[in-house]
Amino acid sequence: MAVLEEFIRSNRITEVECLVPDLSGIARGKIVPAEKFLRILRDRGLRLPESVFIQTVTGDTPNNSVTNPENSDVYMLPDPGSVRFVPWYEAPTAAVICDCVYADGTSVDISPRWVLKRVLELYAERGWKPLVAPELEFFLVAVNKDPDYPLVPPVGRSGRQESGRQAFGIDAVNEFDPIFEAVYDYCEQQDIDVDTMSHEAGAAQIEINFNHGDALSLADQVFLFKRTVREAAIRHGIYATFMAKPMQNEPGSAMHIHQSLVDAKTGRNLFGHPDGGDTPLFMSHIAGLQKYLPSAMPLLAPNVNSYRRLVQGSDAPINVHWGRDNRTTGFRVPLSQPEARRVENRVAGADANPYLAIAASLACGYLGMVQELEPTEPVKGTAHRLAFTLPRHQGDALAKLNASRPLREIFGERFVACVTAVKQAEDAAYQQVISSWERENLLLNV
Repeated sequence: MAVLEEFIRSNRITEVECLVPDLSGIARGKIVPAEKFLRILRDRGLRLPESVFIQTVTGDTPNNSVTNPENSDVYMLPDPGSVRFVPWYEAPTAAVICDCVYADGTSVDISPRWVLKRVLELYAERGWKPLVAPELEFFLVAVNKDPDYPLVPPVGRSGRQESGRQAFGIDAVNEFDPIFEAVYDYCEQQDIDVDTMSHEAGAAQIEINFNHGDALSLADQVFLFKRTVREAAIRHGIYATFMAKPMQNEPGSAMHIHQSLVDAKTGRNLFGHPDGGDTPLFMSHIAGLQKYLPSAMPLLAPNVNSYRRLVQGSDAPINVHWGRDNRTTGFRVPLSQPEARRVENRVAGADANPYLAIAASLACGYLGMVQELEPTEPVKGTAHRLAFTLPRHQGDALAKLNASRPLREIFGERFVACVTAVKQAEDAAYQQVISSWERENLLLNV
């Protein structure tokens, strides 16, 4: 913990945000004065109730038999490698991501960060190291104080709302240049390694690419990046949303995950032959994604809104076919040199918890490799002409997850039970809401 103390002393930190990513990817935790934080480090005194990991997105706690009925404390252990300066506060403030353990020192196995670490341990046991590079899409929208009103694009510096489709439009991005200048400044100060930015197909829809690297580090960065973008947008009088499908007539937002595999000792890419061909390991990795990803969908499409993005004729995939440089498939293999051979998982939504989306994607590929599965033939032309094979709604996705013994073994039975309880509670709450479509079309017609 000397690293943490040195960081706090050298940056004259006055407050520390101790962050824990919950099931939805929301930052939970505690804010403590810096001196108290240093004292806490010495006696493991920072605690949270275990129920923080079984909260719904609205903060409710479903009736469950997963967590301790006494709702006992778990202990927050700050990860020294995750500490960062928070640039948007006036008082010098640090943020540190915490892992959690029970009183006996065992890890909290329903923590999303632990689930990703568990998957990475399986890779490490075989001498493998996965590398990932997320691509995250989001919308900028006008401030929406009444949720009964649809979201609309914000007014840019020209004084007008964006209309039409401005995919890869440079001037369209520059409409919101002050926001993105703040985002890049904030990211640089937090060591969030973002790369390129581009305008996506939707009105005021943006994509940010991250440089490839260690899976846990990238999950931390995406977790902090979402918070950073929302903060920068609010400070400029608009909202940033990572909902999978925030607007009716606009495309959805994805979290594409590029994933490759290297030898942990040599760093050699294990997916590409020196002659340019694909290795059997790479083919098995793709096959694992094809076979198991539909059962992992509650971690990639976690909300009732998520499935509105996955529709035929959209930019999102509808099945588990793969193809070479084919963006209509669930799994795209970009054209690349052997040392950069990778597959892009295009299924996950921007609303997914990055720890769980990356864990799920890597777990499916891992199962394919250890089981030596073989993929289908790559698709040529649009994969949208082929059958819809992904789950169509949350209930279907949860049933597939619970029926998959290999995934339950990797993620842990308690974690799967936790996900099921939370998502069933959210779905039940959603089903009680009467939509404007029902009032408009059914009120006087049925």
